[in-house]
Amino acid sequence: MSLALDPAAQDLLFREARTANTFTDEPVTDEQVQAIYDLVKYGPTAFNQSPLRITLVRSAEARERLVKHMAEGNQPKTAAAPLVAILSADNEFHEELPALFPHFPAAKDAFFSERPVREGAALLNSALQAAYFIIGVRAAGLAAGPMTGLDFAGVQKEFLDDDHTPLMVVNIGKPGENAWYPRSPRLAYEDVVTTV
Repeated sequence: MSLALDPAAQDLLFREARTANTFTDEPVTDEQVQAIYDLVKYGPTAFNQSPLRITLVRSAEARERLVKHMAEGNQPKTAAAPLVAILSADNEFHEELPALFPHFPAAKDAFFSERPVREGAALLNSALQAAYFIIGVRAAGLAAGPMTGLDFAGVQKEFLDDDHTPLMVVNIGKPGENAWYPRSPRLAYEDVVTTV
């Protein structure tokens, strides 16, 4: 059975896509980021809670502040990428639910009145949205370099507040020279899928 998506698009989004480790110096514009968001915002989340928040690191001063919180091997990549995004989970996402889930505005208080419940929901659903974001970057013809090798507490203190939990840092741009490591193996269908 074939997929509805064109094979070239399948390659762009999945088969040929890998984590980029180098980038050209071509800038990533606000218009490109807006287009990425305007595509990926339609990806589903539970209760349409949409807890992902994106902090774009553009200034040299902010970049320097971020680089010091990256793992040593990730520092040069983050320092050189045309654009860096800090993806975080908004633990107060429920405040937006009356607008985002208008057919059941009481969901805000019925399901998400307690902070630990919100944190769990925000983490799961923002991680899902982070995956959409990475695919959206690829759909824009750019390369993504998502990384979790960082001081999460340091990034939160430096760029966020207590209501936002950092998930990852994503370097974004056109792939540079030797951007890709060799493709690592993947599990076979029969190793992953069980029918009951």
